[in-house]
Amino acid sequence: MLECMADPPSLPALSRMIGLNDYKLKAGFKAMFGTTVFGYLREKRLEKALFLLQQGEMNVTETSSAIGYTNTSYFAEAFREKYGVNPSAFVRRSSNR
Repeated sequence: MLECMADPPSLPALSRMIGLNDYKLKAGFKAMFGTTVFGYLREKRLEKALFLLQQGEMNVTETSSAIGYTNTSYFAEAFREKYGVNPSAFVRRSSNR
């Protein structure tokens, strides 16, 4: 799932890939990781976005697209919610160091 985070499989497709039904996948994943499958994916996407923005080779729109967000505003909201700063402000702050 993390290898294709920009275009992840649906829950039914993921279930088929690993040989479990949807319910067992969701329940087992939550028990093991403490979050939903897509909650986990969201966290990993944002972690990758932080890394990409720190590298300074991509702008916010490119980063958003690279991790699978089709709406840059939604990405910015999710990033701000997790890290407490807008991604564009983070980029400016990182480039000033």
